[in-house]
Amino acid sequence: MAHPSLKACFDQKKFVVAPGIFDMISAKVADGMGFDCLYVTGFGTVASALGVADAGIATYTDMIQRVGRFAQMSKTPVIADADTGYGGLLNVRHTVMGYEAAGVTGIQLEDQEVPKKCGHTPGRKVIPAEEMVLKIKVAAEARRDPNFLIVARTDARTGLGLEEAIRRGRMYGDAGADVVFIESPESEAEMVEIGKAIKDKPLLANNVEGGRTPILSKKRLQEIGYGIAIYPAVGFLAVAAALERAYTHLKEHGDSNGLPASESYGFGRICELMGFPEVWEFEKKWAVKEPAE
Repeated sequence: MAHPSLKACFDQKKFVVAPGIFDMISAKVADGMGFDCLYVTGFGTVASALGVADAGIATYTDMIQRVGRFAQMSKTPVIADADTGYGGLLNVRHTVMGYEAAGVTGIQLEDQEVPKKCGHTPGRKVIPAEEMVLKIKVAAEARRDPNFLIVARTDARTGLGLEEAIRRGRMYGDAGADVVFIESPESEAEMVEIGKAIKDKPLLANNVEGGRTPILSKKRLQEIGYGIAIYPAVGFLAVAAALERAYTHLKEHGDSNGLPASESYGFGRICELMGFPEVWEFEKKWAVKEPAE
């Protein structure tokens, strides 16, 4: 069953901030911090799981087990990137049913051609809007739980302009999407225009550090009509930088002595995060006593 609290946030006009998760450590850290939602980044998950670019290489089979694990191991509702639905209309139905059965609360579907590309990289092409409308209608029909949310993304802004992107956003909302995601607006003024044009569905802002879209404050996003902000890259960018610093220290010094304490999560904390105290209690309870000599 999809988590009802996320839909309730949107119904109550509560602004949602969602950190990107990409592996189980990031999921566990974020899950314990009180966010209303976690966002499974396609870029980060594909990079973490396969070590390749987010360029349509990952398949439904690659993603479903990983996405399901995020959802099953998190108390927080999860929205998961599902690219184009991994194919045509039948694929979309299968993907929605699979993601919902895996415990995800929301699925993100986009209108790119196959193979897709990361939304903040060049060379993206989109399918006709009418084809995407059918995908959204199929997705809405395929879900079993009304709390399961459909996030419809258009990548039309970069290649076809803002007016077309807004037109598509309206169409996708009318087709049954619960959240409208216009990817890669290129200025605050464009984001204001999007907020004025689409008022009947929550709008999603994609905040990528170093990406094509300016990162506005939570307060400003609320003012101009957005309902949710995702930060898909903030986690894996921080992790990559921290790893580089730690590995550089090890390479230069030949050991980890002198590595600043602030650079380490701490072995004790990571054991606790991964559930070792419960394991130790279990082992203590069921330990076989050595026979007395």
